[in-house]
Amino acid sequence: MGSGIEKKLNHQCPILLYERLRQRQRYFDFAQYKSVQVPSAQCVITKFVRTLMKIPPFVLASASPARRRLLQTVGIEAIVRPSDFDESQIELSEPAELVKTLAQYKAETVAPQFESALIMGCDSVLSINGEIYGKPADIAEAIARWQIMQGNFGDLYTGHALIDLEQNRTLVKSQVTTVYFAQMSDRAIQAYVATGEPLKCAGAFAIEGFGSFFVEKIAGCHSNVIGLSLPLLRQMLGELGYDVTDFWQ
Repeated sequence: MGSGIEKKLNHQCPILLYERLRQRQRYFDFAQYKSVQVPSAQCVITKFVRTLMKIPPFVLASASPARRRLLQTVGIEAIVRPSDFDESQIELSEPAELVKTLAQYKAETVAPQFESALIMGCDSVLSINGEIYGKPADIAEAIARWQIMQGNFGDLYTGHALIDLEQNRTLVKSQVTTVYFAQMSDRAIQAYVATGEPLKCAGAFAIEGFGSFFVEKIAGCHSNVIGLSLPLLRQMLGELGYDVTDFWQ
């Protein structure tokens, strides 16, 4: 049986409830004679507002830990549903079109799993001297790739697809950032590849990891190099009628 205090709290309007919870994060359940933890006031208000506005859950159609961590850093706790889409099916020579097409297919593959959700698909490639590079297949390819990249520069393209099932709308855009790589010795290349990091990343480097030592500078969006442009995401959410703060946890 719930205590009188609990029943009273449940019937308060959200603003009064917020004030009560802000002042007292814990209360004593006299019926059970034990202390009960109250959800944070911010959590209560966020859930109430999301219910009123019908904010859909945010789904990330990607297995990338870097993208998930990036979203978590800015307050978005995404539902992760990797698409497992076979990227080899798509052969396009223009990098911006390639990443947009792959991002859209990834989002569309995951969409049938939900009735109401905002689904984001992403894909990244690095273009150097007209050649498009994704993840290296093995250590030998990663070393060969870095022998081309070191002392050079390339364009990192990331495609972003947002499917809003509630509104039956889809937005697909891309962002590009130019990355300038440091000159490296063969020893440094082999040591970096030995960390295993290049084998997990489009372009064979992670700017948020060991690879940051070998990036001299970038021109453009930093988070785009990680795999998801936060400024572009904010713009796309705005086009769909949302504010990025609607998805803060």
